[in-house]
Order: sequence, then structure tokens, then C-alpha cells
Amino acid sequence: MQRSRANATKLVKILFNLEKTALPHLQDNMTSDRVLISEVGPRDGLQSVKQTMATAHKLRWIDALVASGLQEIEVASFVPAHLLPQMADAALVVQHARQYPHLTVMALVPNRKGAEAALKAGAQKLTIPVSASEAHSMANVRKTREAMVEEVRAIVQIRNDLAPHVKVEAGISTAFGCTLQGLVAEDDVVKLAAAVIEAGADESGLSDTTGMANPAQVRRLFKRVFAEIGNKTGAAHMHNTRGLGLANCLAAYDVGVRTFDSSLAGLGGCPYAPGASGNVVTEDLVFMLEAMGIQTGVSIPKLILASQALSDGLPGEPLYGMTPEAGLPKGWAHV
Repeated sequence: MQRSRANATKLVKILFNLEKTALPHLQDNMTSDRVLISEVGPRDGLQSVKQTMATAHKLRWIDALVASGLQEIEVASFVPAHLLPQMADAALVVQHARQYPHLTVMALVPNRKGAEAALKAGAQKLTIPVSASEAHSMANVRKTREAMVEEVRAIVQIRNDLAPHVKVEAGISTAFGCTLQGLVAEDDVVKLAAAVIEAGADESGLSDTTGMANPAQVRRLFKRVFAEIGNKTGAAHMHNTRGLGLANCLAAYDVGVRTFDSSLAGLGGCPYAPGASGNVVTEDLVFMLEAMGIQTGVSIPKLILASQALSDGLPGEPLYGMTPEAGLPKGWAHV
């Protein structure tokens, strides 16, 4: 019996040491009790609604988001105005947001032309959508997955030439399933994440574009991506289409993810993925993390004030969130 216990203890130590050797980045991440909330409402949220928010309202909304303590905001996407009129003022919005010294101003760019425009406007981080679903890739950017990897390579070169300090994230869209294609092979996701990093992207996160993910799948796939690209693994972008958004964020946190995309009042979805609705609600995500003792640096009361600025700019648009409706618990002492 003693020999069996000794052998079992020895095996546990070996496995622990192997895990530390294989995934040192994961061990480092797991010791951190602070996360980055990347607010995507001004881009992902607004592009998914029929109304076009007036620029003045949009700027006031961004001001309110910054006042809540958010340190990274995706403020716009650089696409043709006739495709997304909500983003016609992208350059002006980026320039306005640049006034805040502690804010990372992020913009989505689907191609080289968009990247050049975003960099000239002053964007401090570019995010490129690279879909793991071939069907979604063709619907969203009209390019194959392989062509998008080459687009990433070209955008990285443009970044190197124009603004080498700007970070480039190539997020893997439809990583957990696609409403157009159906199942998406996990091998395809992992290979694509490795390919965009090889093409020069600084990081690659995973997006549940269609709201099909579950916590077990999130843990499994993020572990595989961490094993493949290490600390270049980027954000978890989850949707709450089937009510699993927060559970999926927690699953991603458990395996080392420390950056999370979310949208104030759950605004948004994907116009090129039928049935995809509902980003994770920023107020609910911040509440969950802060209640667990995980620091976000974001004030929930100020987030709720920011939702009033959102409502003023999009009158009649449905807003979501359990925390704003229920209020904070008695004795809540966080920021």
C-alpha cells in the first residue's frame, strides 16, 4: 500500500512538472488575479443594429465608457460606409478616443485598405477577423481562409511600415461552430491560429461568433491553442445567444485566458452569421469577476451610467443585463 501511494505521488509530481514545462505561459496566467475587459459595443454592438447612432452621441458614449475605467475599447471598424453606415465616422471616432492616455483604441480591419485607414486615423490596435468556417469567411470578407492568412501577412507589413508600435490581433471567428457551415473542426481552428501568428500577428484569440460554444468545448479548445501558440493566445470573445456567455468566459478564465471581449448592455451580434445575437453583457461579466475577487478596474455603477448614454443615442433599442436590472448587492464595496 505504501509503495502504491509513493508511486501515485511520484506520478502526480511528474505530470505537474510536465504541465509546467509544456505550458509555462498558462502557469503564469493562472497566477494573475486581474483581467482586461475589452469593450466592443461601439463596433460589434453598433454594426449589428439597424439604427445609426449620431456621431455626437457615439462620442459621449465612449467618454462614459472610459469614465467607467475600461482600458481597451474597440471603437470602430474601417469598412465601406455603404456596407455599414454605422461606421462611416470611424476615423473621427478613433481620433476622439485618442485623447485618453490610458486607453487602447482598437479598430477592426478586414483588409489592407481598412488597415491603412485605421493606422492613419491613429488606431493603437488592429483586430482582423479570420474565420475558421469557410462558409462564414466567404460571407463575411469574401475571401477563403488561406487568403485571409495572406491578408494578415500584408496588414502586418503595412503596420511595420507605418506604425510598428501598433499591435495586431487576428481573432479566429466561428471557432466553436457556424450557423452557415455547422460544425467547425477543432484542428482547423488550432492550425489557423498558428498560421496567423506565423504570418506576424501579435496574438490570436477565439470568437464564439454564432453563440454555439459550451464550457467544456471552450476549455478544450483554448488549452489546445495555448499549447500551440503560447502567450500569444488572445481574447475570449463570447456570445450569449443560448445563455452560456458567462459560463464560457469562466471556462476560458480557468484555463488561463485573461482578456475578455464584451458589450455594454449585450448590444451586438454578427450581421453575416444568421441567428447570432447577444454579446456577453459587460456589466454582468464585470460583476461576476469582481464578485470572485478578480480585478477588472471597472466600476459597475459607472457602466450603468454609460448605458444611459447608449440608450440616449439609440432610443428604443433593447438593452440587456441582469446586473443593471437587479442592482448591486447590499454592502458591495468594489469600484
